[in-house]
Amino acid sequence: MITISLCMIVKNEESILARCLDSVAELMDEIIIVDTGSTDRTREVAAKYTDRVFDFQWVDDFSAARNYAFSKASMEYIYSADADEVLDQENQERFRVLKETLLPEIEIVQMKYANQLQFQTVYNFDEEYRPKLFKRKRDFIWEGPIHETVRLAPLVFDSDIVITHMAEGDHAKRDLAGFHKHCSTGYRPDKRLHNLYARELMMAGDAEDFARAADFFRTSAADGERDGEEIAEACCVAARAARLSGDVISFFKYVSKVIAEEACSEICCELGQFYEDNQDPEEAAVWYYNAVYETQPILDIRSGGKTGLEGLIRCYEKLECDEQAKLYRAELEKTVKSNFREQ
Repeated sequence: MITISLCMIVKNEESILARCLDSVAELMDEIIIVDTGSTDRTREVAAKYTDRVFDFQWVDDFSAARNYAFSKASMEYIYSADADEVLDQENQERFRVLKETLLPEIEIVQMKYANQLQFQTVYNFDEEYRPKLFKRKRDFIWEGPIHETVRLAPLVFDSDIVITHMAEGDHAKRDLAGFHKHCSTGYRPDKRLHNLYARELMMAGDAEDFARAADFFRTSAADGERDGEEIAEACCVAARAARLSGDVISFFKYVSKVIAEEACSEICCELGQFYEDNQDPEEAAVWYYNAVYETQPILDIRSGGKTGLEGLIRCYEKLECDEQAKLYRAELEKTVKSNFREQ
């Protein structure tokens, strides 16, 4: 049986920390909790479960905090958890079986992260695999009978364990402020973080967020080292920022960049909203229709469904086309029900 260190970083989690720890504590051989500046009773709650509670001065870097927590671990494997996660009884048992049977050569175990859609997180899916259990010390192994080489890729196991995500509040403002702070000092996010920054803006950003992010994404849209997907993401953000600020020339510049390659649902919704704002519901309806039925979303799945359909309903109500509005209301109801079943 393997041994496991639970490593967590927390801040002001007194209302939910016990819920998380109650669901995993018995599965762990060591619990390490790193507090990044709580002003509530988080440390007091944590102390009921472990004497290994550490302080870490927040430096606007989640990786630095997690690395510090990992550095305190002493068991064979490290389980990384957030305070808003819960393992139900069925998945506690799955975890227990995994602990008893995990092969020593496995270096990373992925678990299903579920319940995303219920809490308005910036994800387009309800369930995804995430790496959650890590071998603390990696063994380097030579492989290949001829031209032998050291195995560099980790051995990853996709488990059947499902972690329930039960978010408390909306972290979008915090995350977007962090993105802006780092990017404004010259940090160049990789493809994954570029996508997450753009997605979080398109799904949860307000006018202020777009105004602050505009310069970065305008630069990104002109960055020859970014691939086509990243440039399209940047153009979607830059187009919305321009629309919100009333910069029509820039708006059509970035819209055109996307349409010239391959239109997406987000850019069609931007055009729909532009014409709707300019009292042209007939033209707006054309673009909302394209968002739903002729293109695919690249950042916000709602643009190809709920957002586009709501736009169509508004347009046909303004045009006094009651039958068309009724048709799209029925389509929207089906879409909402379908999403609810997926949750």
